[in-house]
Amino acid sequence: MDRALLFLDVDGTLLPIGGGGPMYGDDGNPLLARLNPALGPLLRALPCDLIWATTWMQEANDVISPRLGLPALPVVAWSDSATGEDEALHWKTPDLVTFAAGRPFIWVDDEIAGADRAWVRVHHPGPALLHRVDRLTGVTEADVTAIANWLREY
Repeated sequence: MDRALLFLDVDGTLLPIGGGGPMYGDDGNPLLARLNPALGPLLRALPCDLIWATTWMQEANDVISPRLGLPALPVVAWSDSATGEDEALHWKTPDLVTFAAGRPFIWVDDEIAGADRAWVRVHHPGPALLHRVDRLTGVTEADVTAIANWLREY
């Protein structure tokens, strides 16, 4: 069976959006200071292929990957044709299903909703986990554990 893909968002996912969270560095950018460097080894240890699924595009490799100790990752190229079939559907959903091309995948984002899960069930023939994280905390060790458990069971 093909290795699963892990689509990673950045804003609200790896970079929590909200005050009061822990700060891990001070490089002049308060958002980047919220990036937890301990997530890098946890993500690298997962038995899947990491893919950037973010509007940061290639900049995620330039700015985020080095801070997490990740190699340069593939980046989803977003299409210009946002789906109009369901306003509740996240604009990323169809492109992620197309990119996955039937392979098992996990999508980690802070904007996943029920419409996305329903659309993926209908349009994606393989296993998929759409894992929504709290934008105030971003990805936590508990989220990585949930992803690892799914990878063992799919």
